[in-house]
Amino acid sequence: MSKFPIMCIAAAALCFFGALWPAFAAEGTRPDAASIPNFGPDPNTGWNLDRPAHDDFLPPPSGPGPVVFDKAHPYVPNGQGQSTYRVADLTNPILKPWVIEQMRKANEKVLAGKIPFIARERCWPAGVPGLDIYNRGQPVRFIQTPKMVVIINELYPQIRHVYLDVPHSAHVKPSWYGESVGHYEGDELVVDTIGLNDRTFVDNYRTPHTEQLHVVERFKMVDGGKTLQVFVTVDDPGAFNMPWSAIQHWRRVNSGPLEEDVCEPNHASYHGYDVAPIPQADQPDF
Repeated sequence: MSKFPIMCIAAAALCFFGALWPAFAAEGTRPDAASIPNFGPDPNTGWNLDRPAHDDFLPPPSGPGPVVFDKAHPYVPNGQGQSTYRVADLTNPILKPWVIEQMRKANEKVLAGKIPFIARERCWPAGVPGLDIYNRGQPVRFIQTPKMVVIINELYPQIRHVYLDVPHSAHVKPSWYGESVGHYEGDELVVDTIGLNDRTFVDNYRTPHTEQLHVVERFKMVDGGKTLQVFVTVDDPGAFNMPWSAIQHWRRVNSGPLEEDVCEPNHASYHGYDVAPIPQADQPDF
């Protein structure tokens, strides 16, 4: 199956969700409904990445945190001076030796003038927790029902299903977004994800992981409902020396109706750069 039909299917799904949004949102009630946060009260409510993080994770209040840029090579995003590409700080104690070596090679290519790989720029699925920083200005939207939460990143689009109040499956086949189950704890949505393949990166510094990756996200509205805070905890004994945490902030916006935003289907257009090709399925998985 080529990438173009895949995108057509995704676009049809978006139209379906948009048309039935009120019905999904009104489906059933829960005893604890009064305390459950409403991240998507209508089809126009979305959340845009708060730009001060420059599409990077923010460090937690304490404890091991995410990979950030090398202070000797500061990252400067577009529109904030002479822009640069990301060079990872490899002194972060969370990184295992094989991860450091792989990232060192990526750093060396950037410093030699090569264009680094970033998932969203090559139409790759972001994975988890990568989707929490997968953004170019398009909003993230939520559809909440008693049995499932659908998280839609409008960019390309990326869609996740979070199944509520159920355990993980006994056997999970690794996939781009794994298996996400969740529950509400007061005013927080807690999402637990396993079963991720090892083809994604956990951030925009090309930090790899293994199929042992286990991610817990806690979604909570703060600042009077104007900001959606995501507190992420990452554990992967195959890639990291210890669990680590990070924070991301999304700003509430009235983004209008859900839009179709597909990635450029010209998967052979490399513009002369040695970059990863756009992923293409050779056969359907259904």
